[in-house]
Amino acid sequence: MDVSKAMHPQVDWASADMPVSEVAWMMRTDDIGAVPVGKDDRLVGMITDRDIVLRVVAEGRDPDRTKVEDVMTKGIIYCQAHETVEDVIHLMDQKKIRRLPVIDENKRLVGILSLGDISHLASRELSGELLQGVSDHHVMKRKVKSGLPGRPAPTETVLLKPRVSEPT
Repeated sequence: MDVSKAMHPQVDWASADMPVSEVAWMMRTDDIGAVPVGKDDRLVGMITDRDIVLRVVAEGRDPDRTKVEDVMTKGIIYCQAHETVEDVIHLMDQKKIRRLPVIDENKRLVGILSLGDISHLASRELSGELLQGVSDHHVMKRKVKSGLPGRPAPTETVLLKPRVSEPT
């Protein structure tokens, strides 16, 4: 299946010179976590809720005076509308990304493809594999002590993966 059939075709953009506070308002209003950024009718970046938290709030910057282009992710990865969903799934897994802007042959934004869009189309198994692949960097390590009471315990490292609910 082509990406054009799976993507969200109507996408809000942010202007590169827009204040971050306006983009945050767009995210809240539209219940989204990422907004493509355009300049001169071209896709130039992406700003996410995480970008705002880490690059504006955590650094004590004023969101009304900070421009989107100062905190957006540049050099973004994208896909094209004619590509297959299967190829894009592999790209998302490889690059560990959850959303991809979709562009046409003129590099104009025509949509967004998210993990949610893919999960509605793909098998449950494939959706789970993609989510796990994209989320692998969230695997945590924890030192665990085990042994008998009153004796020194050896320490081992245990990998903790996020819990995944089994379908009911």
